[in-house]
Amino acid sequence: MRILHIVTLHTPDHAFGGPTRVALNLSKVQRAGGDDARIMALGDGFEGPLPREVEGVPVHLFQARHLLPVFEVSGITSGALLRSARRMMHGADLVHVHLMRDLVTLPAALLALATRTPLVVQTHGMVDPTENRVARLTDLLGVRKVLREADVVLHLTEKERLDVQAVAAPVPLTRTVRLVNGVRPQERRPARDADRPPTVLFLARIQARKRPEDFVGAMPAVLAAYPDVRFVLAGPDTGALPATLELARRLGVRDSLDHVGPLGHEEVLAAGRQADVYVLPSIEEPLGVSVLEAMSVGTPVVITRTCGLGPDVARAGAGRVIDSRVGEDRRNALKVAESILELLEPEANERAGKAAWNLVQEHFTIDVVTRTLRKAYEDVVRRRA
Repeated sequence: MRILHIVTLHTPDHAFGGPTRVALNLSKVQRAGGDDARIMALGDGFEGPLPREVEGVPVHLFQARHLLPVFEVSGITSGALLRSARRMMHGADLVHVHLMRDLVTLPAALLALATRTPLVVQTHGMVDPTENRVARLTDLLGVRKVLREADVVLHLTEKERLDVQAVAAPVPLTRTVRLVNGVRPQERRPARDADRPPTVLFLARIQARKRPEDFVGAMPAVLAAYPDVRFVLAGPDTGALPATLELARRLGVRDSLDHVGPLGHEEVLAAGRQADVYVLPSIEEPLGVSVLEAMSVGTPVVITRTCGLGPDVARAGAGRVIDSRVGEDRRNALKVAESILELLEPEANERAGKAAWNLVQEHFTIDVVTRTLRKAYEDVVRRRA
């Protein structure tokens, strides 16, 4: 099967995060199974020519044009990408658009409808009801049509399904499929060595929505019990790094915080293996790939109830799931600290780490996910035939 994935952006520091990582993970498994899967996206931040391959997957990248800088990622586009997408759709069996309200994936999805190319849409929690006037205008001009006319709409959680349905209303979406994010199976890390200093990891885009200040705010309480603990802040900065580092200085814990910047995929897995606890206190996280990657190596996690993985982590005992609210910084930080301290206890760490590893092995491996997706693809192609 010839599959064209279309995603908004790829950068050398992986600043766009989730959707691009999902497209890469899916494409690698699809290609290993004999499909011609490839990715089309904008490229930005590269020195020299844009790459033609990423992690073994052919990519068709076009230099990002910042047409509407005020809208950041949503305001970048490329006429050359859209022209090429139209040509490539004629040779594709199916187009898989990782949709958001932007000037890349939305016009690409509309092109798929116009060329009558079978269309699978995956929104990654990025399309939901909103009062934002620009977003509502975008829905009126194209998003609603794409959701209503796509051959199938993929959703991560039941909440996302209801959100997408609300945007498409009043037309009911009858062709929806739940597709969770998946990661490659990994060897489980060794049990925590009580004789070495513990490590606590935050690995995600450093932006306000991910709440890195709650991670830093937890440091004094944890350091009081473990004076040699190392806190690692990893990931590309998308606006919140200066304030996060300044908070660490104000709290007097900057010397215990290692800021390591963005990491490549293998470095991400290595950081997870070296960590004793992974923390992502994000206010809202549909189904974080970074959380799954941490659990895939057997590292217990601290996440919030608004994370789509919250019910799974709580049910499996794969870490701690906490409440977190905007405007309650001190209370949020204390909850994070309490959870970290619980998971640094050797027995609790071993128990939660094993549960985390088993959870991914049983429900969130990329092979499980791609089997579900393959059936959805085949159903689409069969209906079209």
